[in-house]
Amino acid sequence: MQATIITIGDELLYGQTVDTNSAYMGRELALLGIRVREILSISDEKAAILEAVARAEQASDLVLITGGLGPTKDDITKSTLAQYFDTQLVSNPEILALLEAFFASRNRPMLQSNIDQALMPEACTPLRNDRGSAWGMWFEKNGKAFVSMPGVPFEMEALMQQQVLPKVKQYFRLPVIVHKHILTAGKGESFLAEEIAIFEDNLPANIKLAYLPNIGSVKLRLTAHGTDRATVQQQLDEQVTKLVTQIDHCIYGFDEDKLEAVVGKLLLEKGKTIATAESCTGGYIASQLTLVPGCSAYYYGSVVSYTYDSKREVLGVKQETLDNHGAVSEETVREMLLGVCSKLGTDYGIATSGIAGPDGGTPDKPVGTVWVAYGSPTDMRTKKLSFKGNRHQNIELTALMALELFRRYLVKI
Repeated sequence: MQATIITIGDELLYGQTVDTNSAYMGRELALLGIRVREILSISDEKAAILEAVARAEQASDLVLITGGLGPTKDDITKSTLAQYFDTQLVSNPEILALLEAFFASRNRPMLQSNIDQALMPEACTPLRNDRGSAWGMWFEKNGKAFVSMPGVPFEMEALMQQQVLPKVKQYFRLPVIVHKHILTAGKGESFLAEEIAIFEDNLPANIKLAYLPNIGSVKLRLTAHGTDRATVQQQLDEQVTKLVTQIDHCIYGFDEDKLEAVVGKLLLEKGKTIATAESCTGGYIASQLTLVPGCSAYYYGSVVSYTYDSKREVLGVKQETLDNHGAVSEETVREMLLGVCSKLGTDYGIATSGIAGPDGGTPDKPVGTVWVAYGSPTDMRTKKLSFKGNRHQNIELTALMALELFRRYLVKI
């Protein structure tokens, strides 16, 4: 079964609004076993809407449309769909009553444009919008479904969950589809693909593997199709077990796991605490760790020591170390870690110092050179990293790699 997503609005084409709706709808449809064939972003023009809907009807079983349902003159989706389905706009008593009550409760007059919000194509099934005044519309034609929803994300998402997805499940006979995401870090997509090439080649015909790379990490998605959910789930579980056995060294979690939360869970299980000493990352590692609720049980704080003076005066890095080796060195991050653990009284620490860019590099220490120290004062590890991204990417990569290195350290001790 296939779907087409149509997003309507000049603001999308001008780049003034980011289309998050399509990503949300795509994820939700995938969970139902519905493949999004294409996503069309079009202007607020009648001809463009008619052409897009006709194209979608030829290609897909389900068509999801967002945008153009507001009260202003440029919102023409409703009238255009009425034309497409050869029907007329009629006032819906239920919608009109709710609108009248809404404006009365706020002591505001109803304009004609507000009254017109109650007009709906006679051939559609109205979909109640509890978060706004623009209701959705459900059309059926030749065994296919067409759904029009408002473009405001939180309104569209509520409509999807409360009405659209339940109706899709009732209207269509859907296949069984099960996903499993295996989250990896510290290994590039091509290297990972080479390592699991034989595994991928031997997957059953109904199970597919997809690579979803991000900065410093790769999400592997195994998707299994079938007709019996229990059988499909068992087949998928067997393949996940095989994959984990093969690349367990770089897997930090599954599905919705976050690396910083995984690290926190390990610290809680071991009853240990951590602090961070950050130079080039400027507190980014601290911000990631503190995204986790309850992190105060194991995370004590951070020292952002961006200058020589702060490294020396706050963390106790020796002037001799800075003079002889520089701030971006193994020797310096080791002393930063010792200093922050002593200062905050923690079992473990992570320390970073590097050249994020775009300036500051030298022939022996180019932009993207980073040193990381992690572990305990008596059992410390260090790692030199080399990145080629922009400043923000280098900071993100350093934080991710520092947390991943520390996670692997915790797993082994």
